[in-house]
Amino acid sequence: MADTTFGRQGWTPERLGPQDGKTYLITGGNAGVGYEASRILLGKGATVVMLNRSPERSEAAVAKLKEEFGAAAQVSFVRMDLASLDSVRAAAAEVLETVPNIDALICNAAIAQVPSQKLTVDGHESMLGTNHYGHFLLSGLLFDRIEASKGRIVVVASLGYKMGIKTIQFDDMNWDNNYHQNKTYSQSKLAQMMFAYELQDRLAATNSDVEVYVCHPGSSATSLISTSGNLVTRAVFRLMSMSPLVQSAEQGAYPELMCATENGLEQRALYGPTGRNDWVGPVGKGTLESFAYDKVVMERLWEISEAETGHSWQL
Repeated sequence: MADTTFGRQGWTPERLGPQDGKTYLITGGNAGVGYEASRILLGKGATVVMLNRSPERSEAAVAKLKEEFGAAAQVSFVRMDLASLDSVRAAAAEVLETVPNIDALICNAAIAQVPSQKLTVDGHESMLGTNHYGHFLLSGLLFDRIEASKGRIVVVASLGYKMGIKTIQFDDMNWDNNYHQNKTYSQSKLAQMMFAYELQDRLAATNSDVEVYVCHPGSSATSLISTSGNLVTRAVFRLMSMSPLVQSAEQGAYPELMCATENGLEQRALYGPTGRNDWVGPVGKGTLESFAYDKVVMERLWEISEAETGHSWQL
């Protein structure tokens, strides 16, 4: 049943008031959904700091946004490669030196459907390493600043969390023996969600002001599949992108914007489109499968994530 909290049209940026004085960090903010989220926030007067892998594409994105909103638009970027834990540490250090408050960290960047197994420089399967471990470490390193700002952490998941084995393959997290571009991607997105839901539990026990939300963009026309997937996957998505089952990247940005700014949301939830299959349609509270917050699995994943990233959360 569709969520009617925000009316028949669902949540839209028309609900966003002035954002002057607010600062938003967005990973992967130079393209696709992340770029559209940056655009909308800047248009409301916010300060946006993008954390991106490519300096060239970041400079181009900043130039384009300043062309639209004026030279005084508060948009900048910090170079960060989520697939390298050292790069995440360096980026976090730069943010802590230059960004006095963080109203929301939006964990938006991801890689998807990598055709064959690749490992990060730290020895992790590339999608798990980039999508989960990179954001786990970044969130941990910036947490004190987010808490001091009474800010939020927004994890951008994917309906792909339902494609795989619906748990974490702890005995072979790199999928050395059964690598599969979809199932392995599914595990990386499920891991991100479990991180967020476990963090909610831990923060609830400390009476922290930090709020943690999970959302997904639905089926959006972005570059994610076209840059990561194999030939067949890219071809299928190209065909889909011409159908009513795919919405614009701008619409795909609405769930993360809602989770970064709207008051009164539930934390143990999954926000996104609520139309056909939760792929498209009005944005609100969607369907969340219970295996995504299996407590035993979440706790074990947290312990492994701390060990693999070398970061122990002090909550």
